[in-house]
Amino acid sequence: MNHLKLRILVVFGLMFFVAYLGFAEEVVKYFPKPGDLKFTYGPHKPVMKIKPGTVIISSAEDCYDGKVKKPTDKPSEVMELWHDNPLTGPFYIQGAEMGDILAVHIRKIEPARPYAISSYGPGFGAITGTEYTAILESPLPELVWWYEVDKEKGTVRYKSLKGNTVIDIPMNPMIGCLGVAPAKFEYRWSVTPEAYGGNMDCPEVRAGNTIYLPVNVPGAYLFFGDAHLVMGDGEIIGYGVEAAVNVELKVDLIKGRKIGWPRIENDEYLMTLGMYRPLEDAFRIATKDMVLWIAEDFGLDMMDSYQLVSQVMKAEVSQLVDPNYTILVKFPKKYLPEKKPVFGGMHDKLK
Repeated sequence: MNHLKLRILVVFGLMFFVAYLGFAEEVVKYFPKPGDLKFTYGPHKPVMKIKPGTVIISSAEDCYDGKVKKPTDKPSEVMELWHDNPLTGPFYIQGAEMGDILAVHIRKIEPARPYAISSYGPGFGAITGTEYTAILESPLPELVWWYEVDKEKGTVRYKSLKGNTVIDIPMNPMIGCLGVAPAKFEYRWSVTPEAYGGNMDCPEVRAGNTIYLPVNVPGAYLFFGDAHLVMGDGEIIGYGVEAAVNVELKVDLIKGRKIGWPRIENDEYLMTLGMYRPLEDAFRIATKDMVLWIAEDFGLDMMDSYQLVSQVMKAEVSQLVDPNYTILVKFPKKYLPEKKPVFGGMHDKLK
């Protein structure tokens, strides 16, 4: 090979390498120890500071704080008080300011153990007496269901506690807790969902979807935890099939654009979330936010948007058990009045 050809190859190689560096993602890894986990959303000392565009590879403990280790363990006996839904984080997002939007794209949620757990705890659940729904009746017994996880088949195995019923259920992993620090520098219990996200327990917080969260304090302070491998709409017994998981998230920032409540986007739907009590107020929050979103971003008069959303939206009760309830409203993208990307095409960028 002559010197000219060699120099040409070297130049092209350097150009390719520089281009690769320009497109290469920044990746951070963080695997918390039990003492690193948090139990409130708020401006705790960050576990690390990251730039927008960073990929986070990490893990999350199950909602039992990892203390339920065998089928005979009762959460009330092995868990510390108020140690429900331990949170990984917070991650401080450099450049995030009040009035920005934090975009979190979920790439992977994978079970970290060969088992998962569900339970019933007295004073919890949608169709039993709770501290909010006081009744003069004896509570139901505390029970634990032990699920075998088959990663190859992508299933979990339900076994009845009485009798011999065995059913394999396809996994649909989700992150129950995904949130940022609340406004006004408040600290909120990890079990509570609200405008900052938190314990939304929404099945659409899953791989392939982009979640948009309001930035309430400088740095945003991102937390996640409480993964479920399976959960039915409403989460009526108070728990999904709870699991420790490994996760991969990509985080970015939308500057100078304010939202009041969490939103979600995938290839098919725009989604809004309302989290409050009573249930109809959660529904109103989610529907109002969708009407305003379509009007503001797609050039419709507010009343025209109200009419359109009313005719094509779908609504789901995500959970009816937490201190605030969660309603999910979905708008099919095929009915958008303008075919243009949302938030500058952030979802497609993060995919």
